[in-house]
Amino acid sequence: MGKSGIGVGSASIVLVFAVLCLTVFSLITYVVAGNDRSLVDAKIGLVSGYYEADAMAEQILLELLAADETPQTIQGVNIYTKWDEERGVETTYFFCEISAIKSLYVHLILRDDSFDIITWRMYDTDEWEFDNSINVWTGE
Repeated sequence: MGKSGIGVGSASIVLVFAVLCLTVFSLITYVVAGNDRSLVDAKIGLVSGYYEADAMAEQILLELLAADETPQTIQGVNIYTKWDEERGVETTYFFCEISAIKSLYVHLILRDDSFDIITWRMYDTDEWEFDNSINVWTGE
């Protein structure tokens, strides 16, 4: 009488294949989780850097309001002034560093006891470079 059905050898091959698949899927999950962790850490650094720069900008603003004339630097931050033709007033602006590639740009109109905010925004400070290394077909 002959044997029928799945033998021990076939079951072993299926088991080895299942273990191999589970191992590959767990490695993929581990790598994806590591990448997600890197993104979260970068985002946490950016957000905390922004709020530190925002707090510094508020301190600088308070010192500017208390000063009789605009100083050149406050807390190591350069303070700039320029004449705004459109508004007909002198404006003050400065940059607080958030990270190596981002800064908080603050642009104000200062008065004796008040101020108007023109801009209070995060900007990229990293120079963007064109990538001309790839020859692209222009249609000619």
